[in-house]
Amino acid sequence: MSADLGALAQEALRVAVESVLGKLKEGKRLSTEDIFLLYLATISRELDEIRKEIAETNQRINETNKRIDEIGKRIDEVNRRIDETNQRIDTVVQELNRRIDETNQRIDETNKRIDTITQELGRKIDETNQRIDAVAQELGKRIDETNKRIDAIAQELGRRIDETNNKIDKVAQELGRRIDETNKRIDGVYALLLDIQKLLMEIAKRG
Repeated sequence: MSADLGALAQEALRVAVESVLGKLKEGKRLSTEDIFLLYLATISRELDEIRKEIAETNQRINETNKRIDEIGKRIDEVNRRIDETNQRIDTVVQELNRRIDETNQRIDETNKRIDTITQELGRKIDETNQRIDAVAQELGKRIDETNKRIDAIAQELGRRIDETNNKIDKVAQELGRRIDETNKRIDGVYALLLDIQKLLMEIAKRG
């Protein structure tokens, strides 16, 4: 209802202003009321322009708020991706720790086996020496033959000890190689994590 009244008032003002302009064209003298009508028409036009500017400003504010909301959504999405990446990093670190623990357990088991082999060889050597002493005491007449047998046994034991040492060296080399491979994999994972972090930072900057 107020809008209709405003439209009617503007229409009445327009008609009155046209009447005043008609007087000016005819060269008639304007009254105080005529001058007031012209002044009122000028104020009305300025008010219309102000209303338009306010409406445009409100529209720009609404558009800015929409953009801010969109940026907020993008930031939330980036934060979500960062959280997911952190969770993946934690999972990878846990898996690497588990594999390192397994590798350490294998090294401990290998060391135990080496100790067992060494003890067994020592025991056999001790038993052999005891047998040699018993044979030497008991078979004095067969010292030469016993010495030959002792030399043969010593050579065999030396060969077996060399073979055992070679096996130990191979096991140590294999373990060292596996540890080096594990370290390379760890370095590769850390390098990948750094690349992911850089990528996320670039995405965050672009957002």
